[in-house]
Amino acid sequence: MSYYRPLVRHGDARPEGAIHLAGSALWFTEVEVLDRSAPPRIVPAGLLPEEIRFRLMSRRAAIAGLDMTQPQIMGILNVTPDSFSDGGQFDEVDVACDAALQMVADGASIIDVGGESTRPGAAEVEELAEITRTAPVIAAIRDQSDVAISIDTRKATVGMEALEAGASLINDVSGFTFDAALAPLAAQAGVPVCVMHAQGDPKTMQDNPHYENVVLDVYDFLAAQVDQLEAIGVLREQIVIDPGIGFGKTEAHNLALLRNLSLFHGIGCPILLGVSRKRFIGAIGKEPQAARRAPGSIAVGLAGFAQGVQLLRVHDVAETAQALRLWQATR
Repeated sequence: MSYYRPLVRHGDARPEGAIHLAGSALWFTEVEVLDRSAPPRIVPAGLLPEEIRFRLMSRRAAIAGLDMTQPQIMGILNVTPDSFSDGGQFDEVDVACDAALQMVADGASIIDVGGESTRPGAAEVEELAEITRTAPVIAAIRDQSDVAISIDTRKATVGMEALEAGASLINDVSGFTFDAALAPLAAQAGVPVCVMHAQGDPKTMQDNPHYENVVLDVYDFLAAQVDQLEAIGVLREQIVIDPGIGFGKTEAHNLALLRNLSLFHGIGCPILLGVSRKRFIGAIGKEPQAARRAPGSIAVGLAGFAQGVQLLRVHDVAETAQALRLWQATR
């Protein structure tokens, strides 16, 4: 099996035969062909198989009302006591709601509410506790704003309560492998989903993660999960994919995925990138304090946008939005 990574370009001087990437302003004329048993090679985009060409060029449908031909910012709202960089900051409903509204004012177009920490080493949270943390906050935000809200959960009961409270997307870090009832819930509710790759669960995922080829292994997992979700009734055009940076990956794994993000457009779904304040940014950027990693997080996020990523999940919304506006203006 071959895999096709578009070599993404930007600018108005598009040569004849250039293909727009996922309906956006980005384009490509060549692809890097990857294979598990042969060296990479560069070929003209005109030689792409028809199905891959269609998936790479097709305009992505709106997700939860958001235009997927433009970069979008997802603000992180962890209503947990133990998240790695902001645990305990938003454990009161009014404080969490105010933080969400501020993120919207700062430039977030969707708020991701999570009640279970998925940092390395984190233990599983009981469903009732997770519901108690998330559903009232979602309801409070929805009462004051029509912003899109995603529920960051692995559990169907939590997802159901979140949808009833006003959430409009289910974001599952387990890639819909943890709770067999969650995907059918999404299909029945007709809501978009985000399927993420993770090797192992949060408690053990950083215990010596190993891959045959991290980029192709993650691609295969996401492609298979998208097919399974589609088979039970979730519309493919309403599925977002996330390579799961930092979830069962070493620094080398993370960097390999980041260098090859454009490959994942071949699945035919919008791509979400979550790198905000993560450990590898601290290691490479030499910043031990997670809350001070906004510059490194923004740098990696903009590199993701340059490869056509549609959604960037961040803690530092105002700073990211400012950087994005300047990046777009210069391009």
